[in-house]
Amino acid sequence: MILKLILVIIVFLGIFKLLGGKLPSLKSSEEKKLEGDTLVECEECSTFVTAKEAIIVKGKYYCSLECAN
Repeated sequence: MILKLILVIIVFLGIFKLLGGKLPSLKSSEEKKLEGDTLVECEECSTFVTAKEAIIVKGKYYCSLECAN
């Protein structure tokens, strides 16, 4: 019985290592954080800017203050 338990633990650890040591994320794609170099589209003028340069108002991305207003 203990031998079976040890074998199961070894199998789970092997699968864990194959996954890169990380458990799969249950978050949806919208909940993931954007990296700074990811391009996002302005809601007003459809210009693409990086996520770190974008202005976020009520969860929407804008390229400038003029578009955000």
